[in-house]
Amino acid sequence: MSTITHRRLLGIAAPIVLSNATVPLLGAVDTGVVGQMGQAAPIGAVGVGSVILISLYWIFGFLRMGTSGLAAQAHGAADLPERGAILLRALLIGAAAGLAFILLQGPLFHVAFLIAPAGDEVEALSRDYLAIRIWGAPATIAAYALTGWLIAVERTRGVLLLQLWINGVNVALDLWFVLGLGWGVSGVAAATLIAEWTGLALGLWLCRDGVLPVWRAAWARLPDRAALRVMLAVNRDIMIRSVLLQLSFTAFVFFGARLGDVTLAANQVLLQFLSITAYALDGFAFAAETLVGQAVGAKARADLRRAARLSMQWGVAGAALLALAFALAGPALIDLMTTAPDVRAEARAYLPWLVAAPLIGVFSWIYDGIFIGATLTAEMRRTMIQSVAIYALALALLMPALGNHGLWAALMVLNAARGLTMARAAPRAEARIAA
Repeated sequence: MSTITHRRLLGIAAPIVLSNATVPLLGAVDTGVVGQMGQAAPIGAVGVGSVILISLYWIFGFLRMGTSGLAAQAHGAADLPERGAILLRALLIGAAAGLAFILLQGPLFHVAFLIAPAGDEVEALSRDYLAIRIWGAPATIAAYALTGWLIAVERTRGVLLLQLWINGVNVALDLWFVLGLGWGVSGVAAATLIAEWTGLALGLWLCRDGVLPVWRAAWARLPDRAALRVMLAVNRDIMIRSVLLQLSFTAFVFFGARLGDVTLAANQVLLQFLSITAYALDGFAFAAETLVGQAVGAKARADLRRAARLSMQWGVAGAALLALAFALAGPALIDLMTTAPDVRAEARAYLPWLVAAPLIGVFSWIYDGIFIGATLTAEMRRTMIQSVAIYALALALLMPALGNHGLWAALMVLNAARGLTMARAAPRAEARIAA
């Protein structure tokens, strides 16, 4: 490995930040294009259909993180056949999961509409949308593996290129199919389907030189039982951790809904600030995954310490800038996101929590990257269980006394607890090198 420097870290992080900045664009374009049809039902249909698929695909989001940590370690150890085998195993899991969704689409969508019923017209259009989009499931889930592998080998410019391609193709075909050909909701679905499969093809091409030269050796290692056990354990732990984190945010939304429509709307506006924070700081967390994983694979203790330290330094600096931006521009951002005077006033009342959020949460986000790189996934699972238990206690104590302020305080407690519990477990990363 080359020396771990600020420049090298930023070379990994910057393309991820830019890539994440393109994510909200796609949903906005989909909504805007069908909005030109002048009817409410198509907008609702695309929204409902997208949420259903995102919820299904999210189950396999662990492929991105699990592949990143394991591949980074193989890369650091200069074990090229194993690095290729890790990608092949993850791609096969993605393909199998996608095919399962295609085969089970009938009962899956039936259950989805039982949980979240929609009007007859919206449901009918949503089913048309889903019937097309579901054929992209293998490509979308397999792309998680490709993204994780590219991050592991420091090819984050490839991640940016991949995201730009998928979003660019989708936007161009949206405009052609919907506004040009008049295909409506089906046109939006077809555009996304083509973008997903062409994106998979591009991702495979970007990874080709990491697999093709060692194809035979990598393929021979696919059924390695020890490697499979490690991969299954890593992905299982990450999935449990992610489910608990998602449930925590879902509970936040549900408890906020009990406080009235205005408070619920204000919280939804402010949650966009958290999304901005996560997208901005993800780059430094991903850099930690890459550099820590490679250091563990190379058994380079000094590199591991430096990678963790630099990632945390840049993460804290980024969090401080975000906190300052929210403090100065927060009211203007709130006004941009809503025109309702009562929602604006309510959101401003709780804005200080969002100013504090990056500074409180940054440690948990960067530790996530460090733990994934070191494949301390069992520790991630355990610390998340502990943190969620603390969060539940905070909700029970703070909400009755402080209302929505108590709800936001409890969320800050969750992030603080994650950072503290992970900090206690972080020294075990160096034990990976001694092992």
